[in-house]
Amino acid sequence: MTDTLSDADLDLIFREARSFNGWHDKEVADDQIHAIYELMKMGPTSANQQPGRFVWCKSRESRERLAKCASEGNQKKILTAPVCVIIGYDLDFHEQLPWLFPHTDAKSWFEGDEEGRRESAFRNSALQGAYLMLAARSLGLDCGPMSGFDQEATTKEFFADQPRYRADWLCSIGYGDRTTIFDRSPRPDFDRFNQLI
Repeated sequence: MTDTLSDADLDLIFREARSFNGWHDKEVADDQIHAIYELMKMGPTSANQQPGRFVWCKSRESRERLAKCASEGNQKKILTAPVCVIIGYDLDFHEQLPWLFPHTDAKSWFEGDEEGRRESAFRNSALQGAYLMLAARSLGLDCGPMSGFDQEATTKEFFADQPRYRADWLCSIGYGDRTTIFDRSPRPDFDRFNQLI
């Protein structure tokens, strides 16, 4: 693969992209949500685990339910966003491996090791959440990731019918209002946190 993204594309996804706190009153359509997922699912996870489980809170009622689980500072961010996604994970993701990773008996790697499954599901669903943000940005949408919420309450409220799922973090998606953000925080130069050996 030799093609690269243009500078404008890289600006859209990385350099000019921001985490938004406020949103324009503009709908995110269902087909846009599906398009985000169709891109996101292509990102690599270990042994194609795909442990992420996602609840797209689009209706006013679902966002109100979610806002009740959030810190006071995040409630408005949820209520005013066109969509807020709960990024969760399945502790029993390994049950899906026979069809997701049919090359070998990957399911057996995780049977009887709940702590290992938890660690792997947590790590790989976080990757999927990052892919979700990149996919949304690449489709012209803005993101507002957040972690200020009650994970246990959110898990009970939205995954009650799936007792092995856990909520991890949230991400609002829509058309960001740039008047609601401050100047970009510093980003470190390569030499500060990297070693090239």
